[in-house]
Amino acid sequence: MTSNMIGTKESILDHDPTMVQMLTPEGQRVDGGSYERYVADLTDADLRGLYRDMALIRRVDAEGNALQRQGQLGLWAPLLGQEAAQIGLGHAMRNQDFVFPTYREHGLAWCRGLRPETIFEMYRGQNHAGWDPQAYNFHTYTIVIGAQMLQATGYAMGISLDGDVGTGDPDRDAVAIACCGDGATSQGEVSEALNFASTFHAPTLFFIQNNQWAISEPNSVEMNAPLFTRGTGFGVPGTRVDGNDILAMYAVAKANLDDIRAGNGPRLLEAFTYRMGAHTTADDPTKYRSDALTESWAAKDPIVRFKTYLETEAVHRSPAAAAELADFFASVEREADALAAHIREAVMAMPKPPVSDIFDYVFEEPHPLIEEEKREYMAYLDGFAEDLEADAR
Repeated sequence: MTSNMIGTKESILDHDPTMVQMLTPEGQRVDGGSYERYVADLTDADLRGLYRDMALIRRVDAEGNALQRQGQLGLWAPLLGQEAAQIGLGHAMRNQDFVFPTYREHGLAWCRGLRPETIFEMYRGQNHAGWDPQAYNFHTYTIVIGAQMLQATGYAMGISLDGDVGTGDPDRDAVAIACCGDGATSQGEVSEALNFASTFHAPTLFFIQNNQWAISEPNSVEMNAPLFTRGTGFGVPGTRVDGNDILAMYAVAKANLDDIRAGNGPRLLEAFTYRMGAHTTADDPTKYRSDALTESWAAKDPIVRFKTYLETEAVHRSPAAAAELADFFASVEREADALAAHIREAVMAMPKPPVSDIFDYVFEEPHPLIEEEKREYMAYLDGFAEDLEADAR
């Protein structure tokens, strides 16, 4: 391993075991301590960009739920309530960072420039390959729980071997971001990934969205210690941040990513949030959690609290600033309406994919066994051709 893999600077991340917060649920600004410097240079345009992305991805998510309920998607994995966690991290990343998502990282996909309809194509069964990961530095969605954590760690080891960490070049130093939920931390792959990343000093950010429920099991059943401490035994420092606080999410994510890029090894970031919707549209959360609990978290809504903060700041400046901000919120609402209409139109217009795609995208190059299976299956389908034509008539 090259010497630039070992960081030398002291990190604030090693000394802060409490949950970092900059906005209370009521939208009041509180001191973020050592993390304040990471938001000090955010402009009005930056802040509005955070709000806009949260609002738009929430609308994308709502459209996904509606389309699935109307039979237009096979499944949908909601992110309602986790917008700040994902958009905060998304804005803190650099172009060369590579994301390894689960199956609900729609906010990170949005920040990576992935068109929402591309994600809907996958959930509708229109394509079997998803998208080109290299085009977006965003891996395809991973359905196998925890598998992406090892993939991210392996990629991060490759970053180290390429010498793309600890150089001080902001356009070169890169991080592999491994995303998972709280339930996935019970999988063996996650422990293996933490151990490999620590042992090989791989530039990996383990991003855990603790949404309190692993399908139908609460945190109290899942674990006996806070999630941000999960990496300690492997030598991976962890930080817990209020995952419904977009400012804290951005600041802590940026601090983690900067530390990792500097060559200080892997980090673990726990976004303490709540899954407001179902695990997927195949799930019924009313069977295992109370309405009262969900309502208590609704009062901590990430978009509402940030909007309240922005409104308060604008009122303190001047009536003109408050009016201009109101116009901005209205424009975002119109943009969200247009985006939802575009998504629905795109989904409804999607043609049926050729059955042969199932075979054509298994390997990059033709494979004799796959070609044989394709011929057999296509011949099988041909046996129904006359019946299908008769039905069509």
